[in-house]
Amino acid sequence: MTSKQIISFLPYQDPFLFVDALTAISSEGITGHYTFNSSAYFYKGHFKDNPITPGVILTECMAQIGLVCLGIYILKKDNNDLHNLEQKQPQIALTASQIDFFLPVYPGEKVTVVSEKELFRFNKLKCKVTLYNEKKALVCRGKISGMLK
Repeated sequence: MTSKQIISFLPYQDPFLFVDALTAISSEGITGHYTFNSSAYFYKGHFKDNPITPGVILTECMAQIGLVCLGIYILKKDNNDLHNLEQKQPQIALTASQIDFFLPVYPGEKVTVVSEKELFRFNKLKCKVTLYNEKKALVCRGKISGMLK
């Protein structure tokens, strides 16, 4: 399954799609990136005269790449039938997240998400996720889990 195919199965669209491309994909993890558009709606009020990307948006970016994209890949690999997967859109619900933040992300900045699968059992996926800025500095890291169907 290619990066474009995985992204096409995502249940998001602009302005709430936070995945540009996936650069590494396996059953054990996934890596992808996203560039935050400097005209995104959330920068207008966060923060006044000093816009930074809200932590909840960074968490969403990490979840979309690190949990949902990986989950789609795992479901496809286990299902081994792309046509069947196309008929039944994958459903993934976030069940828990615990993220520690270290650096801000500014408008127009490109980030990279690296996710490592910790657990996939009974359709529950749990991942260790990290997000890096363009300088490869650690912005945030934590764990995200969700249910796949």
